[in-house]
Amino acid sequence: MTGGADTPEETSRLVEITLDEKSVGRTTADIEHERKVAIFDLLEENVFALEDRDEGPYSLLLSIAENRLVFAVGDVNQKPITSFMLSLSPFRKMVKDYFLVCESYYDAIKTAPPSRIEALDMGRRGLHNEGSQLLMKRLEGKITTDFDTARRLFTLICALHWKG
Repeated sequence: MTGGADTPEETSRLVEITLDEKSVGRTTADIEHERKVAIFDLLEENVFALEDRDEGPYSLLLSIAENRLVFAVGDVNQKPITSFMLSLSPFRKMVKDYFLVCESYYDAIKTAPPSRIEALDMGRRGLHNEGSQLLMKRLEGKITTDFDTARRLFTLICALHWKG
């Protein structure tokens, strides 16, 4: 069938994600790898729609300005649709804790016994899940997303937030 309307699966999604280079701090190879994997995974499969709007699929530019996370949402041609800011304050402690656990995890995988590595990985995933749930709550009324998309977006927020 040709010429029909796009389905929600085709329009309620991100097709491009850019991180503002000025906002991205110096990172470790591990953090850079997680960021690239999160972007790749997000583009492969995601649920992302502006509340009460049907202008997707979308492009997204994430940046930090004035201690706020900026979501600049555009169309597939990066023509701006809307932008909004979220305070980073609710994420600060969680991001800090997440990176402390990540650093311990990456150090542990080199020499620690499997039980220690598993415990750190469980802690890391738990903090990541909490951050994802917080992000979903903070996006209510602005963006509809699923949990997996929120997890990958939280990874990107960490990449922007962390000045390692």
